[in-house]
Amino acid sequence: MVTVRPANERGHADHGWLDTHHTFSFDTYYDPRHMGFRTLRVINEDVVQPGHGFPTHGHRDMEIVTYVLEGELAHKDNMGNGSTIRPGDVQRMSAGTGVRHSEFNHSPTELVHLLQIWVLPSAQGLPPSYQQKRFEEAEKRGRLRLIASQDGREGSVRIHQDVSVYAALLGRGVTVHHPFQAGRHGWVQVAKGAASVNGAELRAGDGAAISGEGAVEIGGREEGDSEVLLFDLA
Repeated sequence: MVTVRPANERGHADHGWLDTHHTFSFDTYYDPRHMGFRTLRVINEDVVQPGHGFPTHGHRDMEIVTYVLEGELAHKDNMGNGSTIRPGDVQRMSAGTGVRHSEFNHSPTELVHLLQIWVLPSAQGLPPSYQQKRFEEAEKRGRLRLIASQDGREGSVRIHQDVSVYAALLGRGVTVHHPFQAGRHGWVQVAKGAASVNGAELRAGDGAAISGEGAVEIGGREEGDSEVLLFDLA
């Protein structure tokens, strides 16, 4: 079964410096029907205005993945990490016993457009940790490129949960296929463009929960690249 989560039904908040859409309940947006999917707890689509950002704040016991679509986001944390996250980069921060961090858009003119993803960890009280890796467009074009996994295989960032995250860039008519092992589930998030998911048509910002299916077929539906994330979940 494929259950579409339409973009226009997500939670939304416009803070001036931040325009944000919440696929699942988050902050002041609460909907008991949309509290997450399996261990996937948050998918926020954020647009940060030039010269603004998230001030230093804390998290605990959460796997946080940042995926930038446009612009550059500067990261700092109390583990001593300082980096810039650009399109193609995947950042994973395990909050564990506690971490404090900030993200800022230092550009005077350009927006930052990103997805912030939270996954519930396999255990509480893990040591905080940080990882960032780059995946070039050629690695994702016309194929599902593993970008995050429990064991860090194929050069992916390591996430402390039984989940595999893939990214793909799909032109019109280009289709990718992913089989699910028995008892596993999927979530597809269309970050840019449009895609079909086992025959369901999705636009940018739409998501789809997949359960009871042996596989998923995702096809590009626009000229140019449609950018899609696939989560394979226990």
